[in-house]
Amino acid sequence: MPANSPQPAAQDAAPYDALLLYSFGGPNRPEDVVPFLRNVTAGKGIPDERLEEVGEHYYGFGGKSPINEQNLALKAALEAELAARGIDLPVVWGNRNWAPYTSDAVDELEKLGAKRAVALVTSAYASYSGCRQYREDLAVTLDERGQLGPDGSTGVQFDKIRAYFNHPGFVRANVDAVVEAYAKLAAKGGSAADAKLVFVTHSIPDTMEAASGVGHATYSEQHQDVAALIAAAVGDQFGHTVEWELAYCSRSGPPSQPWLEPDVNDLLTELAEGGLRDAVLSPIGFVSDHMEVAYDLDTEALATAAELGVTAVRAGTVGTRAPFVKGLVDLVVERAGLARGEQVDEATVGALPAFPSVTPPLCCLRRHEEPSGIPALCSEDMHR
Repeated sequence: MPANSPQPAAQDAAPYDALLLYSFGGPNRPEDVVPFLRNVTAGKGIPDERLEEVGEHYYGFGGKSPINEQNLALKAALEAELAARGIDLPVVWGNRNWAPYTSDAVDELEKLGAKRAVALVTSAYASYSGCRQYREDLAVTLDERGQLGPDGSTGVQFDKIRAYFNHPGFVRANVDAVVEAYAKLAAKGGSAADAKLVFVTHSIPDTMEAASGVGHATYSEQHQDVAALIAAAVGDQFGHTVEWELAYCSRSGPPSQPWLEPDVNDLLTELAEGGLRDAVLSPIGFVSDHMEVAYDLDTEALATAAELGVTAVRAGTVGTRAPFVKGLVDLVVERAGLARGEQVDEATVGALPAFPSVTPPLCCLRRHEEPSGIPALCSEDMHR
């Protein structure tokens, strides 16, 4: 699985003096669940009674999402990889929806004396939820602090690492995870040779899917490209073709609103009716085993498979696997080179090019050609 271009050679993070690990957030205890869900659904008018129902997913795990501990583990892995390369770059962690919030992270960056930080969002793909919403939250946070000038931030300045779904490190880590899962399937008595590889990601509304394609491939096309790469690489290791499908999970919203399909449970049902007996589920849409993985896949989808008589295992996420962590630091170095105005080889695998680090003005809106009026950092209209 050769990269389309070599990894950046320079190990220099200048002009950045900090790295923001920027994530979704999650509750740490039962009493956090509804307030957390209020943050996630802010502006949608969803009553607390409905949030309590959704919160049952969290209450089944003691009211605690695994995402926070996983972010701390990724933070430690990034710090270790940066140190191993001799790159002096403190890593600060912040979330959109729970503590430490974006404002907490900016506070910490200011205490460190940071002037320019590079943001690493824990979503590998480009869409409103995985890209623009984070950039809007940064802009709103700075604006509330009186630090958002007409030409960008007057406080800490931010750049963003590009969408990294097609970076070699992300893909390699997923390949390794899938190969391990096939071994687990064989240990359970399943047929690795006949098993279907089912890739799974978070569903989004069709309107958001359309808006994600401004200037580059859409959210679903990004996943299709990665899935084909992983399946081909796994097949090369096994010496035979690996058949695969892409499915979705975690849809929400009213039934009248179309979202990307098929749902993973519906797909498993359809495949079982067609004779499927063995499957590997690969959560390529997620970088760690947080609630959508722990509940939607490990609880619901694996239960569906068992009811259908399908032997199924779930592949791991990229988590803190070495190829992924090393790839993220490569991306930091790459982005720093671009910020310095250097000619940088942006490493990719697959059919799609590297996505821009500074995004087009209408890129990744919630709805196509319907700007929200909320500024978003790291875009052409914000001069960075």
